Amino acid sequence: MSSPTHTPQGALGVETLGMTMRFGAFTALDDVSIRFAPGTFHALLGENGAGKSTLVKCMMGFYHATSGQMLVDGREARIADPRDAHALGLGMVYQHFTLVPSLTAAENLVIAREDAPRVIDWRSEMAALERFMAAMPFAVPLDQPVRALSAGEKQKLEILKQLYLGRRFLILDEPTSVLTPDEADEVLGHVKALCAAGTITVLMITHKFREVTAYADDVSVLRRGRLVGGGRVADLTHEDMARLMMGDAELASPAPRSGETGDAVLEVAGVRARDRSGLRDIRIDALTVRAGEIVGVAGISGNGQMELMEVLTGQRPPLSGEIRVKGAPYGATREEARVRAVRYLPEEPLHNACAPRMSVTENIGFRSFDLNGAGTRFWLSGAEMRRRAADLVAEFKVKAASLDAPIAALSGGNVQRAVLARELTGEVDLLVISNPCFGLDFTAVAEIRARIMAARNAGTAVLLMSEDLDEIIELADRVLVMSEGRIAYDRPAAEADRAEIGHHMGGHA
Repeated sequence: MSSPTHTPQGALGVETLGMTMRFGAFTALDDVSIRFAPGTFHALLGENGAGKSTLVKCMMGFYHATSGQMLVDGREARIADPRDAHALGLGMVYQHFTLVPSLTAAENLVIAREDAPRVIDWRSEMAALERFMAAMPFAVPLDQPVRALSAGEKQKLEILKQLYLGRRFLILDEPTSVLTPDEADEVLGHVKALCAAGTITVLMITHKFREVTAYADDVSVLRRGRLVGGGRVADLTHEDMARLMMGDAELASPAPRSGETGDAVLEVAGVRARDRSGLRDIRIDALTVRAGEIVGVAGISGNGQMELMEVLTGQRPPLSGEIRVKGAPYGATREEARVRAVRYLPEEPLHNACAPRMSVTENIGFRSFDLNGAGTRFWLSGAEMRRRAADLVAEFKVKAASLDAPIAALSGGNVQRAVLARELTGEVDLLVISNPCFGLDFTAVAEIRARIMAARNAGTAVLLMSEDLDEIIELADRVLVMSEGRIAYDRPAAEADRAEIGHHMGGHA
């Protein structure tokens, strides 16, 4: 059975009208109306949490908008699920590859078709694929398994798959996050050519101002779920886009703080490590956190913050450089962390700092189960562990049905409180934190931020990595921005400027 002809029939025009999405009392998307003209390359900018992903999920049928409409080629479109979106010619290329690594490029294309035959005539299919490739502005080796392709070739194949399936409106979600700069320019250059030829319309979610300026025709900016501006890219500077993305609001008043800044506790010098893609490095030339100081690291996700956290916690070996804690080399072993009083609060602690099926008592006891007042021994008694857990649960207001309940049964805020109880008990000289309040309610956020500030006021050195700029501004004594795996900005919080921070978060130094 021969494959059908998979040739796009021309770029689609799409428009959202008053698109609103509420999750309970929280409004993630608020009355957003954007027109994506046929054959244009449209960029969507915004901080993490601005509503970009919510908008495209509504467009693709993953979410059902609370209110609003969508027009496709001028007609109202009712999209119940992604299949409806696909049938209308809408497709999405995700931030992380969705290809089957063990299959060839050709096999990945053919099995993606809803009408793929149960018994495939590969001679006929390969002939049809060769004809399809001949009409495309770029190609990948069809006979190679995906695992043998470069990241750039995989991204090309993801785009080719959408074109092969007849998609005429493509949503690209951070399409260059795993590409080298040269690969990014090559891929986006090809996509731009397809738009210019009238083959497709593209909506690209990005945070890189350089890519917006180089490839996009139009840009829209979301902030806290609302469309706050945009227009023709040729009419906007990077400063204009940064101002729209960050807003003109006054910086939040810092939380009450006391005490004096002391000696350096954490020193990172010349550290280089591979990023999660394995294709690029993060490089931290110099980073110092002093006693009684919170250093806040801002940045859009994917710019090296996760890798920095993994290096500091011993989960990602550095290729070069040195980490020192209280003047001594630090390798992040459990013994070193205990002796130097280093504690961690990683992102999503239920998965990264807990054993979900073990009890609240056992999880709180992880740091001290083999210690007592006199030194070290093989195991603490269950009664002693339970007594300590009960004291900390009361002190940190952890709401749990029982100390014997699995910690996974707690709400997100209570898991966070339980982990903080464990990590902030006893002497703490260095606290390394990542996104401590992500997804939590206002009460939990206030309590956790108060605990972090109390640790700082007691003389703890705190390194806070967060995608919530308001959190950074509220808590930090010094604000850093990570962009493209580097520290691109370093200012005292009192001198921090939102537009300048946004400028650097957008990758434009």
